[in-house]
Amino acid sequence: MRPTPPRTAARGRDRKAVVVPAPGGLSRPLPGRRPRCAVVGGGIAGIAAATILAERGVEVTLYERGPTLGGRLAGWPDRLADGSDVTMSRGFHAFFRQYYNLRGLLRRVDPGLDRLTGLPDYPLRHSSGLYDSFARVPRTPPWSALGFVARSPSFGWRDLTRMNAPAALPLLDVRTPDVYRRYDRISARDLLDAIRFPPAAQHLAFEVFSRSFFADPDELSAAELVLMFHIYFLGSSEGLLFDVPDEPFPQALWDPLAAYLRGHGVRILTGTAVREITPAPDGGHLVDSADGPWHADAVVLAADTEGLRAVVAGSPMLGDEEWRSGIGALRTAPPFLVSRLWLDRPVRADRPGFLGTSGYGPLDNASVLDRWEGEAARWAARTGGSVVELHAYAVAPSADPARLSRELVTQLHRVWPETRAARIVDERHLLRADCPLFEVGGHRGRPAVHTPDPTVTVAGDLVRTEYPVALMERAATTGFLAANAHLRRWGLRGQTLWTVPAAGRSAALRLLARAGGGARSDGSGR
Repeated sequence: MRPTPPRTAARGRDRKAVVVPAPGGLSRPLPGRRPRCAVVGGGIAGIAAATILAERGVEVTLYERGPTLGGRLAGWPDRLADGSDVTMSRGFHAFFRQYYNLRGLLRRVDPGLDRLTGLPDYPLRHSSGLYDSFARVPRTPPWSALGFVARSPSFGWRDLTRMNAPAALPLLDVRTPDVYRRYDRISARDLLDAIRFPPAAQHLAFEVFSRSFFADPDELSAAELVLMFHIYFLGSSEGLLFDVPDEPFPQALWDPLAAYLRGHGVRILTGTAVREITPAPDGGHLVDSADGPWHADAVVLAADTEGLRAVVAGSPMLGDEEWRSGIGALRTAPPFLVSRLWLDRPVRADRPGFLGTSGYGPLDNASVLDRWEGEAARWAARTGGSVVELHAYAVAPSADPARLSRELVTQLHRVWPETRAARIVDERHLLRADCPLFEVGGHRGRPAVHTPDPTVTVAGDLVRTEYPVALMERAATTGFLAANAHLRRWGLRGQTLWTVPAAGRSAALRLLARAGGGARSDGSGR
């Protein structure tokens, strides 16, 4: 018997969301030469920038060095040993309901967000037997945070009396961008230790959240962890429930968006890396690639960390020395491994579509794709099997991928014992190390949207911004911001943005936070 289908994705936006007005101006250029913009990078940030630029009549060329659009959410065709055609990708991504700007981008091709389907819970399981669920936690601040404490077996009320109140209370009124001044110089682990969070809660909830950044808690800036706490618990009423695409990323997202962009005149060049950007004699820039030089009045750099470093290193006249040095110093997070298994029998029907794990060796989460992805569900229905995906984050650079993938399967057998009897029909393993590292003390060194050259902007999840956004939503938001900067100079109307409030929503919690205002900026409270 198959499980109950996933819930319909949430369609609206939190009524307390904050609007960031679009730059005013014309909806289209005046008759004459249209502005031209090169967008370097075809992930979420680059697609967001190209979208609003093209909608305003700008002539856009979008460069993507990979074979397809999507960046780190790209997918590609593959064929299994049984002859089935499948789509492989870098794996599961949660589309949280606070991703207002990303969802606004997707509405261009899916107005009702019908391609997103909601999973009923964000369950977290520790090998000790502790199990946290967010399905029944209230989602309106402050009851969201209090409800988690009340319901969580890993965080009891008795633990509150043991906590370091001066260090913990400021978390009840996080403010951006001040959160970076207070917490960027310590690690997520050190902050949790200073607050005296119960170890079980660290493992289950907050260590799992830190791994959303593909980093170990000892390396991750505490500011990013605190910002996540604000976004999901105190800044919005959507909580930690999320949606997932109902088909692989290309079919659900990128193919429709590519058609939309082409319909607006965007020239999309996949498999085309930008080699150099140089000043043009008559103003603007010459963008050099395998396609040949192209003159652009403006440039949006929306590549990942490695791609951005490569473009800047190959363009010695781009920006100034300080800015170039900062780009060159950017680091990537440790490697992560994605293992996708096609099994000859189903996983037990009551298993969740997604499960965050802790205490199971290198295994950080497990997904049953046929619970929610159409392609996987069709394969499972045809064969009587199931499609399972396993993730390991913050992998040691020296780790052997083959050995690590075997260990993930061993841990899967511990998590879901019925899989021990399953035969692996086919498998794919993907090791990557291309996510930005939000390291301790690294916030000031990350690039902002604006650069020393007003005709060049930067976008992506690695970009520093004053708004309370993270991960995929930071990519979409900075993509729009990078485009807005150019549209403003050309007198064209920009993109309206939405975010969760930049400060806590509860007056009562803000009063409590002020009571802990004497905490040091390193979060220790000592």
